[in-house]
Amino acid sequence: MELSPLQKARYEYRPKLPEMLKDDIGNIKAVEGRNTQSVSDQEEIEKLFPNTYGMKEVAFAKGENHAEKKRQVVGVILSGGQAPGGHNVVTGLYDALKKAGKDNVLLGFKNGPSGLLEDNFIEFDDKYIDCYRNTGGFDIIGSGRTKLETEEQFAVAAEVCKKHGITAIVIIGGDDSNTNAAVLAEYFAKMKTGVQVIGCPKTIDGDLKNDVIEISFGFDTACKTYSELIGNIERDANSAKKYWHFIKVMGRSASHIALECALETQPNVCLISEEVEEKKMSLSAIADQVASSVAARSAKGDNFGVVIIPEGLIEFVPEVKKLIGELNDLMAIKEKEFNALDVWEDKYAFMQKNLSSESFAVFSILPLDIEKQLLMDRDPHGNVQVSRIETEKLIISLVEAKLKKMKAEGKYNGKFSALNHFFGYEGRCAFPSNFDADYCYSLGYNAFMLISYGYTGYLSTITNLSKPATEWKAGGIPITKMMNMEQRHGAKKPVIRKALVELGGAPFRYFSERREKWAVETCYTFPGAIQYYGPASVCDITTKTLALEQEK
Repeated sequence: MELSPLQKARYEYRPKLPEMLKDDIGNIKAVEGRNTQSVSDQEEIEKLFPNTYGMKEVAFAKGENHAEKKRQVVGVILSGGQAPGGHNVVTGLYDALKKAGKDNVLLGFKNGPSGLLEDNFIEFDDKYIDCYRNTGGFDIIGSGRTKLETEEQFAVAAEVCKKHGITAIVIIGGDDSNTNAAVLAEYFAKMKTGVQVIGCPKTIDGDLKNDVIEISFGFDTACKTYSELIGNIERDANSAKKYWHFIKVMGRSASHIALECALETQPNVCLISEEVEEKKMSLSAIADQVASSVAARSAKGDNFGVVIIPEGLIEFVPEVKKLIGELNDLMAIKEKEFNALDVWEDKYAFMQKNLSSESFAVFSILPLDIEKQLLMDRDPHGNVQVSRIETEKLIISLVEAKLKKMKAEGKYNGKFSALNHFFGYEGRCAFPSNFDADYCYSLGYNAFMLISYGYTGYLSTITNLSKPATEWKAGGIPITKMMNMEQRHGAKKPVIRKALVELGGAPFRYFSERREKWAVETCYTFPGAIQYYGPASVCDITTKTLALEQEK
């Protein structure tokens, strides 16, 4: 296979580790902290996880290693959507395993959790691993979205582990994947299989975080990639001076990506879903906000601009959120009846009959394309597939209507030409930034430390991330600490609580203090491409979000 110069150079990059993990593994000790409890619904979560609930937080430090010395056969799974740096979690895990003992083995289960159920794997060796160091994507073994949630699946997984003498499974995934890891760990503990389960926090959306998980891996690279593209569009807009660009970015349940891209590029408008919900903003109010920026800039002779829209915005508009909630519940009960309808008029009548009058009123005023997008196939959780809804086009149509009315009232006399974009897959498999390459390698290396000390149902954590990598701290937290009960498929289930943008947090406050100026003036900033070589002040910086959150 022919390689690009960057590929060759990245293979040779040596990721940085926290100082405590650089030592010989025999000189790393585990220090246990306080007992934990779930973020809410403590009694229910404890009842569901009697063998893995309430365990202690763990930190690693320099000191004598008292872990049991034994041959380790570890299986690793990539689960869910791709995120830059996933390959380095695998290589970090592999290197730590081999450093601890040459006889240790790492098996990669192919195509996600289904690989474990189907006994479909590859045994890694140096030659294979070296082809994926510091590269983007999940193609080392592939990924998948199969859920591990039934007793039958757990029994199959246990048999596969027993067949190959597997001592631990590492699941690299987001909130749902790590919820599955917690449930699998509980089953293995209950059945006394001796197989440990460790999770690693992955999602470019940034919604898998708490007081210990400062950032999920892939967020840094994805935001830098999107911000480069947004900066390019801003430069183009300021050059052509005739287009308004409406850019939707990934992030269904939270607006972390949108906010970070706004901090990086300073667009004229950035909508934050959590604020829309907090202020109970209607679709009309959202259109008013954008239209006022368009009109103010037009009055200065600037008939161009940039608007950033989070992927999941439409779910946070109260009137639409109520509609989507009803649709999700309705489809959970009557999906077969609905799918049997072929003609749109019949489907429309079905909605009118089964939705509340308030929700149907909202449904009926949406453009036909948006109505149909709301009724597409559901995602694996039974929810509307928000990424398929062209929210950016909906906002454009609403703003056009507002401006037309303003023009008729003599309040606006400019030109409005809109272009729409969706940045999603462009950022999921980029070459990881130095930050993500280092962070992910550390997560994988640290996952082995948790395994070696016998922990199960834990998430690998690396903290103090706004500091140089040598000052990072390694440890782990019980996955149950992050869990609560939520409604899924019409029933309450234990899941990891998603972390949304905090409107009182430093990143949002920084943004809100400046956005009025950005709305009228041209304040664009241009991050440019991710830099891999050069001064650390350019190459190793992390997100503005993390820097603001940890600023002293």
